[in-house]
Amino acid sequence: MTGRTLRLRRLRRSAHTPLARKRGAQPKVVALGGGMGLSASLAALRRITGDLTAVVTVADDGGSSGRLREELGVLPPGDLRKALAALCGDDDWGQTWARVIQHRFRTQGDLHGHAVGNLLIVALWEQLGGDPVRALDLVGKLLGAHGRVLPMSAVPLELQALVRGHDPERPGEVDTVRGQATVALTPGEVQSVHLVPHNPPAVPEAVEAVLDADWVVLGPGSWFSSVIPHLLVPELLDALVETRARRVLSLNLAPQPGETSGFSPQRHVEVLARHAPKLALDVVLADEAAVPDRAALDDAAKRLSAAVELAPVASPDGVPKHDPELLAAAYDRIFRMHGRIGPWR
Repeated sequence: MTGRTLRLRRLRRSAHTPLARKRGAQPKVVALGGGMGLSASLAALRRITGDLTAVVTVADDGGSSGRLREELGVLPPGDLRKALAALCGDDDWGQTWARVIQHRFRTQGDLHGHAVGNLLIVALWEQLGGDPVRALDLVGKLLGAHGRVLPMSAVPLELQALVRGHDPERPGEVDTVRGQATVALTPGEVQSVHLVPHNPPAVPEAVEAVLDADWVVLGPGSWFSSVIPHLLVPELLDALVETRARRVLSLNLAPQPGETSGFSPQRHVEVLARHAPKLALDVVLADEAAVPDRAALDDAAKRLSAAVELAPVASPDGVPKHDPELLAAAYDRIFRMHGRIGPWR
């Protein structure tokens, strides 16, 4: 028996020792991802549950996060900051702090481009001896966040991808592309991704949250650089496979230029399955207007033991982004229709 298996068993026992959920209690939901996709999911989920945990990728190497990571050797704080902002309430306190931590300095000096929230998170990490979980909990308390934010790993990760045609002059060759920012904008076709270091350790609190959840939501977001990386952390993948929670895969509204150019909804499902062949899903959620071939998506979802749920979740203004209220309604409907222990309220 491996050390990883023993750790997972200990976490599983601790996660399931609390008393059974009372009838009418809110669902425990864990959302995994990064960037604006995860922010959209969190903004929706906080409207329907007060027991919400975000597990965030830590492979960003661009912008303010990349500079802080390179200079100080810390986890990239940007996606963690965005998740915290998405969990802020709609009252004056919450919206004021959301704007403050998202504020970027515009100067001619070294502060240019840095986000206030990134600096605040890193300062707390240094004050607390590098404890990322405690620092993020303190920031969440300051903001009045409606949920908890955790990194998926406590070590900075590098995303690497095998990309066909990364060099337009050699369209048939496969190259290794390094760095999340580069992978996200590659002009070639991403074949697969992996993390460096290989087999990184998961944050124990993230594993425990997945094991103790009623629902786990994966996506939407940058598919290869924000969604799939969670499946490349062995302890986190083990927890996703073994949890009693039901699992929802939330698809993007449109392919992402560069990273997933030309991808159909079913191809998103297929490439995720290739990276985690043991992972089963319960529901695949997609916007009804973004699925031209329902039968093909149904077929891809069935291979993961999942049902497809279509709902209007896009912003009515035509911009390809999720509407928080519509996405919240879709999640609430899924939790009620497919849940094991509802009603929640």
